[in-house]
Amino acid sequence: MKNSTLRIGFILSLLFSLTAWGQAYEPLPESIEKRTLPFAERDSTLSLDFYQMVGDTEVRPCVIFVFGGSFVTGRRDAPVYNAYINSLVRNGWKVASIDYRLGLRGKYDQVGIFNTEPLENAIDLAVEDLFSATAFLVSRAGELQIDPANIILSGSSAGAITSLHGDLYEKNNHALRAVLPEGFSFKGVIAFAGAIFSTTGKPEYVRQPSPTLLFHGSEDKVVPFTKRRLLNKGFFGSDFLARVFAKNNYPYYYYREIGAGHEVATAAMMQRLGEVHHFLRTAVLAKSPYQLEATLVPLKK
Repeated sequence: MKNSTLRIGFILSLLFSLTAWGQAYEPLPESIEKRTLPFAERDSTLSLDFYQMVGDTEVRPCVIFVFGGSFVTGRRDAPVYNAYINSLVRNGWKVASIDYRLGLRGKYDQVGIFNTEPLENAIDLAVEDLFSATAFLVSRAGELQIDPANIILSGSSAGAITSLHGDLYEKNNHALRAVLPEGFSFKGVIAFAGAIFSTTGKPEYVRQPSPTLLFHGSEDKVVPFTKRRLLNKGFFGSDFLARVFAKNNYPYYYYREIGAGHEVATAAMMQRLGEVHHFLRTAVLAKSPYQLEATLVPLKK
């Protein structure tokens, strides 16, 4: 976990994001409406895009989506996410894709094992904004016709890191959760190439984490697949988190892609929609207490 490794990882993630946005992706169909709503004032206004089927008057569960970009770049309405958001809405979910402050913009080259404070601050800023968006949605649940008892987190890359930390902080009664309503709890997490950063050793939960769906490539050079650790500081990736969940009898679904890299952060959002909807139906809505692992191995040509 050296400075150069982290810097290269962030740069690769940035380039990957910029390249992805330049491609052609599924548009927002006329059957889905989008409203942009401000939810917090920081140095600038933070907003969310709220998606639902046109004319939908039913109270529905809601997915809060957090975009990726190494806490340096990215935007809530990047077209690379359209297929994922469209699929969620068509399958009975409302979706809120949120802004958050990019805490490593101009600072990513300062991060290293002996200076993790910029990364810690960036994660906390993102989680703080995520919690503000959540509190806003709960406060407007009647107007937006969402079920506040069924709100789940989902994110890609830095957004997956934010989502995993959001659930960890909520379950561990972190000070940042004070903005959330009393008794509120997230009901699920979907993380595309995510990890948890810790300065106190492996992640531990005071209360059982929400059912969690993990996607990760075994050759990810940006967000660690297993862990990068020196003493008590480290990034704990999906493969490591799955071991923690398995040992503690927590519900989780985990899809590891052998040979794949950080492209899983967005590719899985288009290629694994069936797995996503199965998780939402069984682990979140039906509350089926399962642990599921699948290893995807490419066949030799």
